[in-house]
Amino acid sequence: MATKRCYYEVLSLSKSADADSIKVSYRKLAMQYHPDRNVGNADAEVLFKEAAEAYEVLRDPEKRQRYDRYGHAGMDGMSMPDFGNADSVMDLFGDLFGGVFGGAGKGKGRRGPQAGNDFHLGIEIDLIDAMKGVEKKVKIPRDVTCKSCSGNGCKPGSAPVKCKRCDGKGVVIQGNGFFRIQQTCSGCGGKGATIPNPCTNCRGAGLIQEHEELVLNIPPGVDDGVNIRHTGSGEASRNGGPPGDLYVQIKVKKHSFFLRNGADLHCEVPITFSQAALGGEIEIPSLDGKKIKFKLPAGIQSGEEAKVPGKGMPSLRGTRTGDLVLHVRLETPKNLTKRQEELLRELSELDHKHISPHRKSFLEKLKSLFVPSEADSSKE
Repeated sequence: MATKRCYYEVLSLSKSADADSIKVSYRKLAMQYHPDRNVGNADAEVLFKEAAEAYEVLRDPEKRQRYDRYGHAGMDGMSMPDFGNADSVMDLFGDLFGGVFGGAGKGKGRRGPQAGNDFHLGIEIDLIDAMKGVEKKVKIPRDVTCKSCSGNGCKPGSAPVKCKRCDGKGVVIQGNGFFRIQQTCSGCGGKGATIPNPCTNCRGAGLIQEHEELVLNIPPGVDDGVNIRHTGSGEASRNGGPPGDLYVQIKVKKHSFFLRNGADLHCEVPITFSQAALGGEIEIPSLDGKKIKFKLPAGIQSGEEAKVPGKGMPSLRGTRTGDLVLHVRLETPKNLTKRQEELLRELSELDHKHISPHRKSFLEKLKSLFVPSEADSSKE
């Protein structure tokens, strides 16, 4: 699969480009690669769609912010048109140009019912909640269908009237030949109808804003940055379509003791010299607060890792559980008792008599670094 180009590169812009520069650059490319000007040119069609996709992201402040932070991966879960579909590209083109080509928008005019806007929400949770899963109650402001007018914006007992300016099409077309200009009807705002007697509750909008409490189920194993989609929990449609979706982005707080890496948990475990040399059983805490007994192998070195299987994080799909990885750190005592000092000196004397294989190898390498002096050579 071909790697997507940077959206700024596609539009020949710097990352500091303002909204006007983005619009001007896209307009230039869209005119250059428009299918009506490049009949049968597959490369031009690809560039036309690529420019439309870049413009769709960079013109939207929220999408642009996510793209600047996460790149193309940040677009996962965002509401995006299908740029493999010619109609989606032409709709975007028509929105910008007002339909400067007869083919823009495929002559569809007034659109049918569309889904409501998606709503995006960020939630911060603790690492233990990410391990076990958690329910979170949130209040979100949502546009919901006005109950007084059932969403049509009209005062009870009245109805919308077909727009005379566009004859109910939602658009007006000016000019003829190659350059026909299709514009949204100013009389009805593209709806194809006007409301002479607006609803007093919603003032003709068909929607009112309410704060709704939702219970969000966050599953075990969720990771930082994951987007959870709640279908139908977004804003209501303005023209009878389905509601949008709610996207919840999870932020997992850093833990003071455990560090997460995928499904594994890591922690640092300080041990004494005698524990390192002799081994033995130690107690370590787990993320859920329970104590884990772990047997250290004799002779473990500072900096080595030891694993406690199955004591990490569950996977989001529940197929496996990670490990708890212990990073052993040897603590050297600073204030010794007289007895401790005596014992260590005895041990030091034994160390000189019984050299370990690693130390022996080190000493042999050290000797090879010293070259005999001329005085030493003359004595031989």
